[in-house]
Amino acid sequence: MLKLVIGNKNYSTWSLRPWLLLKHFGVPFEEVRIALNLDETPARLRELSPTCKVPVLYDDEFVVWDSLAICEYINEKQLNGAGWPTAAASRARARSVSAEMHSGFNALRNQWPMNVRLQRPMPAEGELLKDIARIEQIWQQCLEASGGPWLFGKFSIADAMYAPVVMRFYSYHPELGDSAAAYCRTMLANSALQQWMAAGVQEKEVIKEDEIGYLLGEPGW
Repeated sequence: MLKLVIGNKNYSTWSLRPWLLLKHFGVPFEEVRIALNLDETPARLRELSPTCKVPVLYDDEFVVWDSLAICEYINEKQLNGAGWPTAAASRARARSVSAEMHSGFNALRNQWPMNVRLQRPMPAEGELLKDIARIEQIWQQCLEASGGPWLFGKFSIADAMYAPVVMRFYSYHPELGDSAAAYCRTMLANSALQQWMAAGVQEKEVIKEDEIGYLLGEPGW
């Protein structure tokens, strides 16, 4: 049995990615949640994570860390390659956009933290606006090439990597083009993501630096 160690569902973008991949494809796993930013958090992380970060995947005694590495491992060991597109060119493009998400978009990460409980329209300018524009460009190009509804036709690791972006857009309501808005609706309708969100809303822990808005109700798309 796989065991996935995650952080708060309300806040932990890195945890969401492999969790969503496992859930979407129906792979059984044990979930271990470590609430972040508490007095006992460092000790729990030292116990279960070689980097003292989440997520971490255990396959019996074998340990994999880092969200993208975990997704790659799941793809090879559990999905028989179904986590990436079949065609070589599409697979390469999917890996490219996933790696860009994994290492980039710092303004988006820093200014708009993921917070499932919140909805508040927020202005975007400067580097944040550039990040949003680039994400829209990626999504539009992928969807035009694949025909949708997912970035590469069927749900893939690339969609799992961009799920936290959809969560941010859900919270802060940037102005999006039709293609990006439709993709957000597709992601928000995913039953696994809905399960994650429902659990996140129920969490009681508060990380103050990630509380930049307030709950308004349903999304605007």
